[in-house]
Amino acid sequence: MGARATRLSDLKIKAAKPKDKDYTLTDGDGLQLRVRTNGSRLWNFNYIHPVTKKRINMGLGTFPELSLAHARKRTVEARELVAQGLGPKEQRDADRPAKKAATEHTFQNLATD
Repeated sequence: MGARATRLSDLKIKAAKPKDKDYTLTDGDGLQLRVRTNGSRLWNFNYIHPVTKKRINMGLGTFPELSLAHARKRTVEARELVAQGLGPKEQRDADRPAKKAATEHTFQNLATD
């Protein structure tokens, strides 16, 4: 069994300062926090695509808008899709039009009801 990455904490994340180059902090199970040179912090899920066997980075969101606990939850959900043989990035991209259609013309829908 491989070595387990040291889990991140909110304190470690808040203490992560920008450097000359982008760098990555790992939490384990494919969850990574990329610290950019401009100071922004981006959550990524790194996984091997079940069909193509290529390594893929899927963006989950930005810190602090997406907390550590929520990023871990999204990683677990994405891992379940990989275990089912589905690509979580493709699944997310396929779901976007449906989510957009559900929220589109919300005011009009409320006004006509």
